[in-house]
Amino acid sequence: MKSIWIAICAIFLFALQATAGPVRIKDLVEFDGVRGNDLVGYGLVVGLNGTGDGLRNSPFTEDIMSNILERLGVNVTGEQFRPQNVAAVLVTAALPPFSRAGSQIDVTVSAIGDADSLLGGTLVMTPLNAADGQIYAVAQGTIIAGGVVAQGDGANVTQGVPTAGVIPSGARVEREIEFELSSLTNLRLALRDADFTTAARIEDAINADFGRSVAFMLDSGTVELNIPETRMASVAHALGRIENISVQPERKARVVVDQRSGTIVMGEDVRISRVAVSQGNLTLRIQEAPIAVQPNPFAEGETVIVPRTNAEIEEEPGIGLAEVPTGTSLSEVISGLNALGVAPRDMIDILKSIKAAGALHAEFIVR
Repeated sequence: MKSIWIAICAIFLFALQATAGPVRIKDLVEFDGVRGNDLVGYGLVVGLNGTGDGLRNSPFTEDIMSNILERLGVNVTGEQFRPQNVAAVLVTAALPPFSRAGSQIDVTVSAIGDADSLLGGTLVMTPLNAADGQIYAVAQGTIIAGGVVAQGDGANVTQGVPTAGVIPSGARVEREIEFELSSLTNLRLALRDADFTTAARIEDAINADFGRSVAFMLDSGTVELNIPETRMASVAHALGRIENISVQPERKARVVVDQRSGTIVMGEDVRISRVAVSQGNLTLRIQEAPIAVQPNPFAEGETVIVPRTNAEIEEEPGIGLAEVPTGTSLSEVISGLNALGVAPRDMIDILKSIKAAGALHAEFIVR
């Protein structure tokens, strides 16, 4: 395990030492107005192998099943349903920008009742609504569940999440979202990570590519385009040219750690001021071994529980007091800690302590 961890850190350090290359503008920004829309619908999954909703616990499943059957011409008024092969679900999808009527999109299906699994089920025709309440797509198809359930009389095993699944290309777009891209004269580029340096470089790169003033930086997160100045045939032609221009992005110095898995990810610009570090482990073990003391046969008295506690303190040798000189990069510190055999979680504690001491010059994110 230790060797695997050192290998992973070596990969991280190798990546940090390499010079970051240029990135396309399309990978750094979002074009204002060119966005998707979220869709949601409420539907019914049928054909389950006895893993559907219990209708006593999920009465809404019976309601939607009755409505569907009545729309199909089946009179079920006053009938009692007790099937176990149906489940009520919520269907979600994202409508991509410029989707046209007839195109297909992927959908995600999630059970909202007490169904055990959606494996092998079929989603019945379900309308998908946007935030304005209008229907933009209709979903239907066989669900590909993300897990499996095996159960018997005394035990069951669940792998993954069988109560949720996807239907690739499971919804067909019925209504288009109106957006007149060709009528725009100004268009803003919204940076995914706001940064003044990156925004200025995007402005300079676009103006250099067109040979005139086409872009203007409004703030750290926005660059505005003057579409007529591009002298392109259309707005789409201008954006197609701009999005492939390469820019060297600037990033904040950042350290991200995941305490559950012991993962550490760091940026190349992280620096540490002069600081001294010492680390050691203290382990306290307390064991309870109570003894039951009983009176002699035919003697008066009661059984008494006598507590017995064994406490031990074990202190492992630390790495000693080591001085980190000014300007040392975090990759150099990690290399030194790896050479000393410091465990991943101990390394996270050391980084947290260095940050608390004010010597770690980076944004420190703990997940």
